[in-house]
Amino acid sequence: MTTYQQAALEALGDPTRREIFERLSQSPLAVGQLARELPISRPAVSQHLKVLKDVGLVVDRHAGTRRVYQVDPEAVAALREYFDAFWGQALASFQRAAEAPDHHGEETP
Repeated sequence: MTTYQQAALEALGDPTRREIFERLSQSPLAVGQLARELPISRPAVSQHLKVLKDVGLVVDRHAGTRRVYQVDPEAVAALREYFDAFWGQALASFQRAAEAPDHHGEETP
């Protein structure tokens, strides 16, 4: 696991940040829009967005007087790559265990 992947997973470990990330995966949103949809203050939303931005999960752009945030597709691809590798290793390990001889020295059916 890279440092980036670890930081991203740690950031998503917070339920509120995960909720923000999931909402942004559906469509780009401004801070005010997120704050209206969540049970936290606008400054709290901004703090969570800063964490997500610092670890590279979201990017922002100016839209008039607002900043609009969206999920960074490259970040999602990097996380998916990590989970695909993890899942592949888990399946290979399961296959080895399933095909290993049982404790009596016989192959399991």
